[in-house]
Amino acid sequence: MKSSEVRDAFLAFFKEKNHPVFPSDTLVPKDDPTLLFTSAGMNQFKPYFLGVKKDVRRAASVQKCLRTGDLENVGRTSSHHTFFEMLGNFSFGDYFKKEAIEFAWEFLTKRLNISPRLLWISVYKDDDEAYRLWKDHIGVPGSTIVKLGDEDNFWPANVIQNGPNGPCGPCSEIYYDKGPQQKCPDPGHCNPACSCKRFVEVWNLVFTQYNRVDGKLEPLPSRNIDTGMGLERLCSVLQGVDSNFKTDVFAPILQKCRQILKKKEDSPALYVIADHIRAIFFSISDGVLPSNEDRGYVIRKLIRRAFWTGHALADINKPFLYTIIPALKESMGFYKDNFTHMEDVEKIIFSEEEKFLATMDVGKKMLFEKIEETRQRKKTVLDGHVVFKLYDTYGFPPDLTQRIAEDAQLGIDKAGFDACMLQQKEISKKSSKFDEGIFVKTVDTKGLTTAFIGYAHDSAAAKVIGLISQDHLFPQIHEGQRAGVILDQSVFYPESGGQVHDTGRIQSPSGVFQVERVQKLNTCIVCIGTVIQGTFTENSPVECAVDLKRRSALKRAHSSTHLLQAALRKCLGPHIKQQGSLVEEDRLRFDFNHFTKVSPEELQAIERTVNEYIFSGDPVHIQEMNFKEAQAKNALAFFEEKYEDRVRVVAVQDHSVELCGGLHLKNTSEAGVFKIISESSISSGIRRIEALCGIEAYRAFAADARVCEELIGVLKSTRKDVIESAGKYLARIKELERAVQEKESALLGFKIRELLPRKQSFGQVQLFIHRVQEGQRMHQLYSETVHAQQRTQPLTVFLFTEADGQVQYFCTANPGALSRGFSCGAFLDRIFAVYPGKGSKKNDISRGVLHVSSVSEPEIARIAEEYCDAIDKK
Repeated sequence: MKSSEVRDAFLAFFKEKNHPVFPSDTLVPKDDPTLLFTSAGMNQFKPYFLGVKKDVRRAASVQKCLRTGDLENVGRTSSHHTFFEMLGNFSFGDYFKKEAIEFAWEFLTKRLNISPRLLWISVYKDDDEAYRLWKDHIGVPGSTIVKLGDEDNFWPANVIQNGPNGPCGPCSEIYYDKGPQQKCPDPGHCNPACSCKRFVEVWNLVFTQYNRVDGKLEPLPSRNIDTGMGLERLCSVLQGVDSNFKTDVFAPILQKCRQILKKKEDSPALYVIADHIRAIFFSISDGVLPSNEDRGYVIRKLIRRAFWTGHALADINKPFLYTIIPALKESMGFYKDNFTHMEDVEKIIFSEEEKFLATMDVGKKMLFEKIEETRQRKKTVLDGHVVFKLYDTYGFPPDLTQRIAEDAQLGIDKAGFDACMLQQKEISKKSSKFDEGIFVKTVDTKGLTTAFIGYAHDSAAAKVIGLISQDHLFPQIHEGQRAGVILDQSVFYPESGGQVHDTGRIQSPSGVFQVERVQKLNTCIVCIGTVIQGTFTENSPVECAVDLKRRSALKRAHSSTHLLQAALRKCLGPHIKQQGSLVEEDRLRFDFNHFTKVSPEELQAIERTVNEYIFSGDPVHIQEMNFKEAQAKNALAFFEEKYEDRVRVVAVQDHSVELCGGLHLKNTSEAGVFKIISESSISSGIRRIEALCGIEAYRAFAADARVCEELIGVLKSTRKDVIESAGKYLARIKELERAVQEKESALLGFKIRELLPRKQSFGQVQLFIHRVQEGQRMHQLYSETVHAQQRTQPLTVFLFTEADGQVQYFCTANPGALSRGFSCGAFLDRIFAVYPGKGSKKNDISRGVLHVSSVSEPEIARIAEEYCDAIDKK
């Protein structure tokens, strides 16, 4: 049975059992800061498990998942992965153990036709109910049901003893028996608890029936079902192979890997690449860009691990991972949305591979040198400072260094590396103001809900339903107090989707509250600010009013952002998609995918197009509709965003159709005017445009006009000819600068020839030491000296200048001096013993700094004499 057929069969089965089928969530969990990646099928259903959402009571899905806890085992075992697919069915206070067990058994034995004789069951040791259901209701023989403890059959594992507090419960797992041919060392007692490879865990049914409170289990009023079944593992059973990597899921990917790396057979190394490329592709297509932080660091690490694996296996020295991507579509085309960005993802991966290649050779050389040094010192662990430098300078993830070191039978000093990382964080840490986000995120709002009415109103009557101070709800707040106010309905837009928050005032019969920031908290909107007069009391009526000047400026910027994306797609191509944005008062920032610098001519065209949209005075239409309807209208969606079933679609003629929950103008002409102020790169394949609109754009244009008028006056030109006049002046300035440099060079040549006779002879080597005066160019002095010394063999030149409390130096030795054994590096080692410093130390040239305010020419000469004597004695 093919993997595509397994997915379809699972979803069809549970659809028949009245389970609404949910599409896979993205790998980036929305509104869940506890998770770096989506790691289980239940993640997207947390609001249902917590009772926040109640529109469905059962569900089923095939979920993309990513976990890195078993990274070192990937490729070394038959079933460990970073990326995998999880089949799951869920009940939110609807059915419980009996139905969950019935569904699982029917699907496996009836729909997939797995022989009941090959299935074993494990249950929690104290869960007599589950045991009886399997044995008496389903008819599984007691000999193939095993009872296991807290670590194996309770979720979370060992939660009763170790916590955390919260919902938990026993679980029951279904195992496939591959038979006694697996040669267990203890065949008489072999069962699913055995560590041999005879039994494959297929499905885990979690019965969430308790709330753990400080070591005690209290029954939950509403009991839930959470199940998970790995697609890859199930396919290995159904397709009769002994490894997930031998299933049809990986077949096209491995075939492509063999072709690229010119290998005839599969190997653990190819399995690593095949596994990692899935995690890399789906993460990037879900909006995770490689970086040095959080999710981005995980993906960068996987790219570099996969590339290094291919490099080590086949000595490949060019980007290759990006060429594997098309092969994923053959077995994983089920996730259609991800493949709409396929070419963009390929370019991002290619760019990351090129970056790693640029530093890999230097880093590799250093690593192998340090490995050899460690061996010579008869040590078994690579120093933590080395591991850190490889990471910080050359981009080698620590686990990649560890893997290479292990190949050389060495470990790494993990504690030393962690200490270096901590020191770097302390050095780079910047002071920051109090984070208002922390101010509200830890508050238990006890099910309070705020209705947002700000789309239609900028002022309204409301009621106070919650008052927050110091992370707790209070019945009253007083004058001068910083606090958060929760209303039953709010006109204040909370910070969301790149648009910053509203500000304004809330007035009660007994006080005035200045709204300085607005945030979402669960189902509430919290207005954060200060009581500037009187008191505020829970349940009191209030009048709310938004700062209209600020809101109008935010609307102008937000609508201009949509027009900018439309202009980018028109001028640069339809591949452009938003990667992030920031909407402030008449100011905006827009990040988008593009792999070359936007030229000045293209920027002019983009700015002109946005202004044409504005001047056309088109109405801005906003509709609420079903998500599928919005997709049918080709509405643009944010790259990594997850949308609800009902969405707002903001449209401007045929130029722009986007999903957006923000505030907008009624007509494009209200934006006034638009001006781009910068374009830059922020990461591989991601560009950023910053722009102004409204009054801020007018001010910028006016400032440019004033500068132009002043320039016309200075150049004594006209507006028509000012560019040509400026060009002529610059050409004349360059001409004069060249003439001055030629004169200076001639003078320096005479100066050097005059000074060269001052060179001192030390044995067979002559040394010219010269202090460079302020204003003289050391490099030019060096050039003239080299030119002058050609007739004088052998010669070493040491130039230095004193500036900013330290001494810069330049030392070079000509071929004659080198042939007599003189080395600039060895000479500088002796100087550093007297004057601490640093710099390059090649034989023929060295440049750097001495960490002193001044040096003595006689002292340099003394050091040179001692060094040359030592050379002569050799």
